[in-house]
Amino acid sequence: MSSISRTRLVAAAATTVLAALSLTACNDGTGTQDEGHGAGTSPSATASPSPAPSTTTDQSSPAGSTDSTGSSSGTGSSGSGSAGGAATSAKRAPVSKAPSSSGKPVTCEGSTVRTVAAPLTRPVNHMLLTVTNTGSKSCYLYGYPVVRFGEAQAVPPVIEASQPQAVVTLGPGESGYASVNLSATDGSGGNGYTAKTLTVYFQGRSGDGSVGKGAHPSLPAQGTYVDDALKVTYWQQSMDDAVTW
Repeated sequence: MSSISRTRLVAAAATTVLAALSLTACNDGTGTQDEGHGAGTSPSATASPSPAPSTTTDQSSPAGSTDSTGSSSGTGSSGSGSAGGAATSAKRAPVSKAPSSSGKPVTCEGSTVRTVAAPLTRPVNHMLLTVTNTGSKSCYLYGYPVVRFGEAQAVPPVIEASQPQAVVTLGPGESGYASVNLSATDGSGGNGYTAKTLTVYFQGRSGDGSVGKGAHPSLPAQGTYVDDALKVTYWQQSMDDAVTW
């Protein structure tokens, strides 16, 4: 056989092999045509997502939670689940009561109140007494303050027109007031002196004398000048009522 015939035979054999390989690739699903069809047109190429679980039950539940199986751990209407039960227990837990003034009110006196004496610029020559209930029960401020400046023996008179319509009652932490006219504004008062100390006594319901302990509010370092014009108001429920006299 000539060399030309051998060359033609080899070329024909090679063409036959290539054709066979191409046919096999198209038939076994791995060719480019199959890949494009599978990726672009096959309905089953990508699994469709399963529908999301309904949240209606969770939204109606106080806790809005589900267990590991996707079922609600409690119902909104009964709160029988663990979360709903906890919320219900919290609402029904007893509330501790704050200290109150339960019990029969007592008479205000030095051991159950804090008393402060403060000079006033207006009205002039006046002092404001503030009594604050420091006890656990309400107390009554009867009558008016019985004041003693220094070593004075006489009890200053009360301004009768200042008497309130009702007894002043102080709950725990509340304050009552009275003002003290220290001296005559026109200088007409006699027997004036400067006091360094002050004692305030408290009247009982009968108004005869004082009850309990007296209070000892501080006075200014230079002392407080008083004279025969000294007088006090009845106890008042408000500061404004006290300083109008």
